[in-house]
Amino acid sequence: MISECPKCHYRRQPIDVHINADICPACGIAYEKWLTRQAASNESNNHATPTPSLNEEERRQTFREFISYVPENIDPATFWARAATLGCFALWGFYFISAGVDWEKIGGSFLHGPNLAFHEFGHIFFSPFGRFITILGGSLFQILLPLGLMAVFMIKQRDNFAASIMLWWSGQNFIDVAPYIDDAKYRALPLVGGGGEESHDWGNLLTMMNALESTHTISHGCFYIGCALVVAALLWGFQILRLQKKNLAPH
Repeated sequence: MISECPKCHYRRQPIDVHINADICPACGIAYEKWLTRQAASNESNNHATPTPSLNEEERRQTFREFISYVPENIDPATFWARAATLGCFALWGFYFISAGVDWEKIGGSFLHGPNLAFHEFGHIFFSPFGRFITILGGSLFQILLPLGLMAVFMIKQRDNFAASIMLWWSGQNFIDVAPYIDDAKYRALPLVGGGGEESHDWGNLLTMMNALESTHTISHGCFYIGCALVVAALLWGFQILRLQKKNLAPH
């Protein structure tokens, strides 16, 4: 006689003598029938084809292959044009890095104009999400737009070199935003449309967060993130070119 139910683990009591010894007084199963069904189910599961799953090392390998993808054949003219492009972006990137959080050098760059246009559009784009996000949206949009384009180049176009340039641009936008943050306490920078101190995005944001005393730390943190992304993008682009060189089409 089974004294403990294999399903609910109820242990039979002296008061259960009136219940059939093959039936659980608590859940009502017939012991032998339930055990037979369980054995059949386990046998079926043992013969089922296991679902393959990637382990951590396989996932890392798959990711490395994804970000290192290059076409099987590369036109030499395209390759050397890309090599020259990467060289120009390397020089440009290290110009921004060497400038530090310097409004005159960063704000005086040709790239600041396009960045500013996307910054202003960001305020409109994020306007449905409340005042704080609307104000933040300018800086946020100019940083996120290149990352969105990077994803398009990686996933849809399968062009990792172009994606690396977009990562460079996102890093440069972090650097571009840094002087604006650094000016939050003083609100001295000229603003689009001649707005007054009340229109200073980061002056308002840090005031709302009670973080004006951390202005310097936040601005330099933003600058260093930008520097890291620029360097990472250049290294990625160089790696892609190195792999592409092996696949140069014969003349």
